[in-house]
Amino acid sequence: MPDNAQQKRPDSPWHEGELAIQRSLGVVERMDATGRNFVRSFMPEQHQRFFSMLPFAVFGAVDAKGDVWATMRAAAPGFMQAPDALNLDVRLPREPDDPADAGMDDAHSIGMLGIQLETRRRNRLNGAILREGDDGFTIRVRQSFGNCPQYIQLRQFSFSRAPHDPASHRPVRYTALDERARAIIANADTFFVASYFDRDTGERQVDVSHRGGKAGFVEIGDDDVLTIPDFSGNLFFNTLGNFMVNPRAGLLFIDFATGDMLQLTGSAEVILSSPEVAAFQGAERLWRFRPEQVVYRQDGLPLRWAFEDGGWSPNLLTTGDWEQAKARLQAATLAEKWRPFRVA
Repeated sequence: MPDNAQQKRPDSPWHEGELAIQRSLGVVERMDATGRNFVRSFMPEQHQRFFSMLPFAVFGAVDAKGDVWATMRAAAPGFMQAPDALNLDVRLPREPDDPADAGMDDAHSIGMLGIQLETRRRNRLNGAILREGDDGFTIRVRQSFGNCPQYIQLRQFSFSRAPHDPASHRPVRYTALDERARAIIANADTFFVASYFDRDTGERQVDVSHRGGKAGFVEIGDDDVLTIPDFSGNLFFNTLGNFMVNPRAGLLFIDFATGDMLQLTGSAEVILSSPEVAAFQGAERLWRFRPEQVVYRQDGLPLRWAFEDGGWSPNLLTTGDWEQAKARLQAATLAEKWRPFRVA
């Protein structure tokens, strides 16, 4: 097959970063058809109804320096309404304590994830902001698609205070992880990640998505670098595909019991093959994140979540943890060492 046959088709639903990973797995043709069927330029009616039921949404936004941030904003259900299939009205006031708010001005690109933890349902969209004031904005939809329920833990929410009342503490900013940040990450079974890609046309595509695993599935290195296993999914590779062409990443960890938020922005690296990938059960690849800015917001959210009995995702049964992975790596190392034998 000639080299130019491997190039992205002009009307492909995927950009070159997404195609690079799909190509490494030999699924480009299959995902081309899937993308045309599932990645829409409008919201289907069921997504419009779904967004209007939610008490919170996750957003990804890019500030003036090009740093991408993931955030969660909460309000009474109904704060998001779709007047039609192309527009989503979001009634949220400006939040100066949120580093993502700097990327939510008029004409900025934005990514959004609507997720219902109590049902494992989630849908995503991205588009451009239309803003006429400080009490909310409209997202003009560019892409809209659903996601499977994998790796989502079941949790029930409740409000701890009025949605738009200010948090009881001001944000604290760091350039490295402190003990509190490390504890939040070490105990996390869920986080959210934002990324983006600038097209040749000048249009910016921002994405924000969910990641889940067994508690502690994010490894924290001595140098603050986080290593995250990437499990089997829908093969869209929106996040990792963005990293392949633009290594900027924003992570959001939430303490679901306290409403505390940990927001990080930095750089990411995708690892398609390595001994760690082979050793971590269920991992199909890894990615690493190096934080450059850290924002801790105590009581940042007016919501609290209770973990349901038996609420672990059944998909986690096929995944391992870092202790098991390290044991396998150690065993592989010992197998390659010289050992004394006595022949009798």
